Amino acid sequence: MATEDTYDVVVLGAGAAGMMCAAQAGQRGRRVLLLDHGDKVGRKILISGGGRCNFTNLGTKAENFVSENPHFAKSALARYTPAEFVALVQKHGIQFHEKTLGQLFCDDSARQIVAMLERECAEAGVTTRCSVTVGDVRQANEGFALETSLGPITASAVVVATGGLSIPKMGATAFGYELAKQFGHAIVEPRAGLVPLVFAVDERDRWCDLAGLSTEVVATAERQTQRTRRTQGSAAEVRFREKLLITHRGVSGPAVLQVSSYWRPGGEVHFDLAPKLQVFEPLLRSTAGRDWNSAYAALRAVLPTRMAERWIRLRANAGAGDWTNAGIAALERELHTWTLRPDGSEGFAKAEVTVGGIDTRELDARTMESRRVPGLYFIGEVVDVTGWLGGYNFQWAWASAVAAGLAVSATARSA
Repeated sequence: MATEDTYDVVVLGAGAAGMMCAAQAGQRGRRVLLLDHGDKVGRKILISGGGRCNFTNLGTKAENFVSENPHFAKSALARYTPAEFVALVQKHGIQFHEKTLGQLFCDDSARQIVAMLERECAEAGVTTRCSVTVGDVRQANEGFALETSLGPITASAVVVATGGLSIPKMGATAFGYELAKQFGHAIVEPRAGLVPLVFAVDERDRWCDLAGLSTEVVATAERQTQRTRRTQGSAAEVRFREKLLITHRGVSGPAVLQVSSYWRPGGEVHFDLAPKLQVFEPLLRSTAGRDWNSAYAALRAVLPTRMAERWIRLRANAGAGDWTNAGIAALERELHTWTLRPDGSEGFAKAEVTVGGIDTRELDARTMESRRVPGLYFIGEVVDVTGWLGGYNFQWAWASAVAAGLAVSATARSA
């Protein structure tokens, strides 16, 4: 017979993935304990989407994720789709709207999503405890024994949903990675993703007095993995047409956040400042002026005036100004391949997500279960699957959580 400290499933981490997984397992008759070291559940949900929670993206597919194994996410994403989460939102009467690129947001507040997940857990009989410290976790009696601030707990299955390192002020820690390593799992080195990039001092002097200016660009990144870097193999490019924002320390905005998940220290970032336009084409006409004033007049029709003036001045100071057809063509190419070499990023403190995490080669893509330790599961941000900006990370949280929730429901045994 089950006792107060014995459960079928213990879920570590009461964020998006953890709450969803706990509800799924509880709805299928499992005795579930959901633990979090923070003082309340769903803290990162509450600050997402400007407080309105961009809870999914209708266009979600595996190509929208960064991972050393780009195919790993396919199974879970196929088994639990954005439409299924939308149905859950509608079941709870939450009003929402679609923004650009398939992103869905609550009309009112992200608190509605947290309340929905809390209700799902409560109705499924999940026991939720916050402000709980988890110490030793070990295999015992064909299950697991956990030492916690609540006392000793045993469970047939443990689901790790402790998130990554992003936004430490919200309580992010390396607990999930340390637990994985304890059980022999490899970790793809975590790094900040969806994060503003910082310029070196000389580049900052050129641009950062224009802080606050933004413009639409196409940002380009290479979809590299450790394998392609080791073998110098080719990597497919990904492109994002979004806004770039100049900051006091570098660049941000959706376009920069997207490419930041691919950028690595020492690398470059590339922007097309005039997507699908031939800005300097008028200068090629026989009646047009071929000088910096004419170039500036053409460019300020595309870029914010001060940014256009700065771009022109920097090119003039660099010795450009060959007003032949070839020289004008070269100026056009520079505009479409603006290249910057960031000095770093704003780090985990400003990162929306963590890139890297539990190596997916050691997880079952259908269930999220460890291939090393039966009964141990990893879901959400702690895994080496990181979505683009725009609701993709939430859909991965829901999908990976459902995959694990179904799996533990099928295999967990009451002690």
